[in-house]
Amino acid sequence: MSTEPEPLPEGTLISHLLELRTRLMRAFLAVIVVFVPCAIYANELFEFLARPLIAQLPAGSSLIATGVTSPFTTPFKLAFMVALVIAMPIVLYQIWAFVAPGLYRREKRFARPLLVSSIVLFYCGVAFAYWVVFPVIFRFFVATAPRGVAVMTDIANYMDFVLMMVLSFGVAFEVPIAVVLLVMTGLVSVEKLGSARGYVLIGIFVIAALLTPPDAISQSIMAVPMYLLYEGGIIFARLMRRGAPREDADR
Repeated sequence: MSTEPEPLPEGTLISHLLELRTRLMRAFLAVIVVFVPCAIYANELFEFLARPLIAQLPAGSSLIATGVTSPFTTPFKLAFMVALVIAMPIVLYQIWAFVAPGLYRREKRFARPLLVSSIVLFYCGVAFAYWVVFPVIFRFFVATAPRGVAVMTDIANYMDFVLMMVLSFGVAFEVPIAVVLLVMTGLVSVEKLGSARGYVLIGIFVIAALLTPPDAISQSIMAVPMYLLYEGGIIFARLMRRGAPREDADR
C-alpha cells in the first residue's frame, strides 16, 4: 500500500480570491432570496415570535413600541435574522466548497458529518428555546411581577432578548461537535474528558448562568441539556476514534 501523501489541487492567489468572491456572492444571494418573502411577512413572523410571551400575559395585555420607528424596524430586523438562519445551510455549504479542495479524503469524510450535525443541532437548540424554554421563563417572569406592575414589554427589547436566547441555545447545542473536534484533533483524549466530568458540569452551570436570565429555572433548563449533549459527544467521539485506524489507510 502506497504511503505517499495525497496530492492536493493547487492554485494561484488570484484564483483563490476569485473563488472566495464567487462563494461569498452565492451565500449573499441565498440570504437575499430568502429575505424577500421574510420581509413581506415580517409582521407575521414577529407575531409568531411574540406568542410565547403573549400567551403568559394577563388578559388585555400586549407588547408595546416605545420608539417611533420600532413598529417597522423591529419586524424588518427580525426578517433578516430569520432569513440568515434559514439560509445558513447554503452559506455553510459555500464555505465548505471553498475549503474542501484543500482537505484530504479522510478529513472530508470527517468534516461532512460534523458540518451536517452542527446545522441540525443548531436548529434543535433554536426549537428547544422557542417551544420549551420561553414558555417556562416567561411564565415565571410574569408570575413574579410585583402587585400593581403591568408587564408591558417593548417589542425591540423583547426581540433582542429572544434573539440572544435563541443564539445562546443554538450555540449551546453544539457541545457534541466541540467534544468530537477536541478528541479527533488530538487536543484532549476521551479518557481525559470522562475524568473531568465534575469540572465540566460546574463550567456548564457557570456558562448557563451567564447566558440565561438570573434565575435557577432558566439556568437549569440550559445546563441539563448541555451536560447530556456533552455525554453524547463523548460517546460519538469514542465511536469515531474506533473507526479512525481503518480510515488512515485511505490517505
